[in-house]
Amino acid sequence: MDPFALKPAHAEFLTGRHYATVATLDDDGAPRQVVIWYAHMADGRILINSRHPRRWCANLIRDDRVALAIIEHPYRWLGITGIVDEVVEDHAQATDDIVMLGRRYSDDGSVDPDLEARFRSQPRVTFYVRMTGVHDHLED
Repeated sequence: MDPFALKPAHAEFLTGRHYATVATLDDDGAPRQVVIWYAHMADGRILINSRHPRRWCANLIRDDRVALAIIEHPYRWLGITGIVDEVVEDHAQATDDIVMLGRRYSDDGSVDPDLEARFRSQPRVTFYVRMTGVHDHLED
């Protein structure tokens, strides 16, 4: 992974089913944060997805810098800085991505059919984040 190698403990943590906060910058420079689902992909990037248009995703389209906090509990988390290096606005792919995230965050690996139908009816966008830094708070 460029420009650094992710430590095995970090990679293992990122495969857990934790929530993340995403911090972006509004066009006036003000910070904006949201809580999201994410997935750590085999290529080392972080996949995030949003209904479009939302201000935070408009921010990422305009300014590709992003910070995430992946949180297990208040004293065990990873801070990540990164750059969005791919934006997927293709409806079929972006909706497949949110359904995948819905399965990831489901207790039984399935998505309620009504929720999936709602996801598929929405305009969605997927962002792939290339990590550029990790701030480790995994020690209890």
